[in-house]
Amino acid sequence: MGRLASAYGQAVTVHRQVRDQWARARELLDRLAGHPVPERTVDLVARLARLADDLAAPTSGVGAPTASAGAPAPVRIGEASTADGRFPLLLPLGAGGHLAVNADARDPRVAVLLRVLVLRLLATAAPGAVRVVGVDPTALGATFLPLRPLREAGVLGAPAVTEAEIDALLDAAEAHARGAQQADRDDHELLVVVAASAPGPRQLARLAALTHAGSAAAVCVLLAGHPAALPGPAPAPLGATTALRLDERYAWVGDPPGQPFSADGTGLAVPVLLDGDPPAAAVRSLAARLGAAVRREEALHVADLLPERRWTESARTGLRTVVGRAGRDPVTLAFDDATPHWLVGGRTGAGKTVFLVDVLYGLAARYSPAELRLYLLDFKVGVSFTEFVPTERDPSFLPHARAVGVESDREYGLAVLRELRRELGRRADLLKRHGVSKLADLPAQEAAPRIVAVVDEFQVLLADNDRLAREAVDLLEELARKGRSYGVHLVLASQSATGVEALYGRAESLFGQFALRVALPGGAAVLGPRGDVAAATAVGSAVINTAAGAAGADTLVRFPDAHADARQIAELRYELWDARPEGSPPPTVFRGSAPAHLEDDPAGAALRPGNRRPSALIGRTVDVDGTPARFALDATPGRHLAAVGTSVTGAHVLHAAALSLARQHAPGEAEFVLAPLVEAADELADDTAAGIKAAGHPVTQVDAAGLRQRIGELTADPGERGRTYLVVFGMDAAAATLARTDPGSYRSGHDDLRALLRQGPGHGVHLLGWWRGLRRLADDLGGSQNRDDVACLVALNVPAGDLGLHLGVTDLAYVPRADRALLVDRHAQRTALIVPFTRPGHRPEEGER
Repeated sequence: MGRLASAYGQAVTVHRQVRDQWARARELLDRLAGHPVPERTVDLVARLARLADDLAAPTSGVGAPTASAGAPAPVRIGEASTADGRFPLLLPLGAGGHLAVNADARDPRVAVLLRVLVLRLLATAAPGAVRVVGVDPTALGATFLPLRPLREAGVLGAPAVTEAEIDALLDAAEAHARGAQQADRDDHELLVVVAASAPGPRQLARLAALTHAGSAAAVCVLLAGHPAALPGPAPAPLGATTALRLDERYAWVGDPPGQPFSADGTGLAVPVLLDGDPPAAAVRSLAARLGAAVRREEALHVADLLPERRWTESARTGLRTVVGRAGRDPVTLAFDDATPHWLVGGRTGAGKTVFLVDVLYGLAARYSPAELRLYLLDFKVGVSFTEFVPTERDPSFLPHARAVGVESDREYGLAVLRELRRELGRRADLLKRHGVSKLADLPAQEAAPRIVAVVDEFQVLLADNDRLAREAVDLLEELARKGRSYGVHLVLASQSATGVEALYGRAESLFGQFALRVALPGGAAVLGPRGDVAAATAVGSAVINTAAGAAGADTLVRFPDAHADARQIAELRYELWDARPEGSPPPTVFRGSAPAHLEDDPAGAALRPGNRRPSALIGRTVDVDGTPARFALDATPGRHLAAVGTSVTGAHVLHAAALSLARQHAPGEAEFVLAPLVEAADELADDTAAGIKAAGHPVTQVDAAGLRQRIGELTADPGERGRTYLVVFGMDAAAATLARTDPGSYRSGHDDLRALLRQGPGHGVHLLGWWRGLRRLADDLGGSQNRDDVACLVALNVPAGDLGLHLGVTDLAYVPRADRALLVDRHAQRTALIVPFTRPGHRPEEGER
């Protein structure tokens, strides 16, 4: 019978000897009943009994001695029958040990065999050491239905039934094999690929390749329906695979057709009766045990992503951080020459914010602020990055953060991109001075920190195909193209970037620079137009591709929930904050929905008398630094301020401007004339008068007639006096009074007003007025040809078309909305979006929006 027949005879003899020894031990134990027996003897007999029970386990059981997932282990498939009796038949399965069955799962015996093997491979390995995926194109997944509890426990994946699903499953299996070989660890998770029927020739060849990968690949293939009668050339040969053939009644180990065993010893001349389906209760019991272990094993925390020591890594060649796990192995991603920029996609609630926060804390824990600088933009209504900035209750902040936008305006996003482009220019000059082409080649003393700019819901920045969106696309493309060399890295996250007009014809050139793609649930589009994408389905998981979405580079990763680890996150933030370099400023913060108040603004608190050219402080500029919005009131003709729009915010602008001017003069040095001409501004005018008096300046309140008289007096006799400010709440309400002509001088109030606008600044007289309409302002000025006579315009809820017509601008990028205004300084040719100062407690009414 050859070598195998001899070995078989020896095995039968040893089995009989063990059985006889067990019988004699049991007989001895029975005779000793009632006599004192040493405790060690009782323990030994009990252990032998358990071992014998395992060796002679019933066909429906799933228990067996635990085996390592790193090497083939004996797994029972049934009982071999001989003339002298039966014995359990065990096959070497596991990493490097595979099985091929000549029938597929349409034969009920094969379906049962596959389920038995899945159960025993799971039961004989340590919890979490084995993961099973199934291929079932013929039965559409029905083969695995009795194992549903295992699927719910997380150890059995959803069976692949379509060609695209099978390709995606094989992509993941091949990636697992490569990762296991590179890791070179004995305890790597074993992946069991169960094919209930043979797939197509191309996919069958990929399965065959997995059987040749060796034990280091940590893959076990159970292939039913092989060799299959497929068209074309013969299927690829399998490696290290035990063949099992079924006839009408028995199974036979070995592959030569028509023979019960092989002459060279590769077969077994014994018929095998396959075990039956385990009872459902056994499946549920195993699933409950493994499910609890999987949940413990898969429980990820932010601490698992962090290094043992803080700020010990160098960013000269790039940035790296652990983002999660693939199976039991940590997954490290990088910002470097290979993957300089990342594209992240996922539907609402898929975990984009959680993933980004994990990444940011991982980077911040590894690299010091001297190595890493962060710009963070969030364009959705949420709190993605608020934990990185100080608040009234918590002064801590992430010391790496330079600028953080919460519910950002598009204009703020554009300002950040402009700042990054300026940084590119500065770094380009630095590289030229040192004669190098990359940031990594700079001398150590000249090294600049790498910059990571994260833009969440970036499609909002490009939402309208206007000048702002087109400029943003230009900037993003430039940053993506040049950032690799200059150490500036982008992360663009979105629910969807489809249908964005500003990207038409530009998407490929822009996104082609983003080699690393992260597809969260609902975000498979970032991987490109592939049909074989293995999409992440569970929140807390993502498919990561490091080849710009190309097939074969996908890795399924799990990442922790930063929100669930709020305490750990807070402790880490305080740790990093405490370690910040001395004098580190907090990040500049732009809160899109937060109003601005002069009383809370550092620039307002810093105002002191003695300013040679006082300036009206009217708000905060929407830019990276939150620059105060000022308008200098010098002696140049036309240095006056007009707030325009029906919104009562115009009165708040005058309130802030008047108080800020009062603080820049010594007591009694300036005179204020207030004209509250509309009811909506009465209370604000009273508050303004009280604030000016508190600063020590005289205040006069007048009505429309009094205003007309005072304008005439100041025009007729400018004289040499101190500063005089006319603050008019509702200037358009004085139109009728100003239109009347003086019978003595034949001059109208408008004549005097226009003369005052031109000549007044030279004599220290300035007008601060709120007009409730652009046309009324133009009428008071005497037409558009005189529009420079009021150099500063604060446009509120004014239609962009009307404002552009008044200014003589054809492409004005301005969208009126609550708590925003457009500051126009015609003399300086400066236009800026601002958050106007309002009195605390003010909320725009619906009609003002």
